[in-house]
Amino acid sequence: MTWKTIVVGYQRDHASNRALERAADLATKHDSSLVVTSIAHLLKGGASSKGIGPYDPADPPEEHRAELEHARELLTDKGVKAEYDLELGDPADAIVALAERRKADLIVVGTHERKLVDRLLHGSVSGDVSKHAHCDVLIVH
Repeated sequence: MTWKTIVVGYQRDHASNRALERAADLATKHDSSLVVTSIAHLLKGGASSKGIGPYDPADPPEEHRAELEHARELLTDKGVKAEYDLELGDPADAIVALAERRKADLIVVGTHERKLVDRLLHGSVSGDVSKHAHCDVLIVH
């Protein structure tokens, strides 16, 4: 199997670092284009109308720009070229939409070993990506 374009979700934690490493290895092995994305959450409902703004103040776009810069440093050290894309919205939806726009053959995401109650309350980005993606998804543990 050959993957021409690989999209990897990144948020500068242990799981995402493992996913980034795996995506970089696959991109190098398959001579694929690599697209790294980090997603800033948009507030839902009336929160933005209450003067908070459209972004979650605990998760601003500037933080995601810094995450992408960190990913760039890690990949540059490995000699891997990539494109970097800051997205806004729900992380799973944004990763899937980016993969569709880029006509990706593979999405790589990390996963956290969270407890059942936490997954039920907050959902799982990797699980949602795997349910909605129209291409292969590699979930890195």
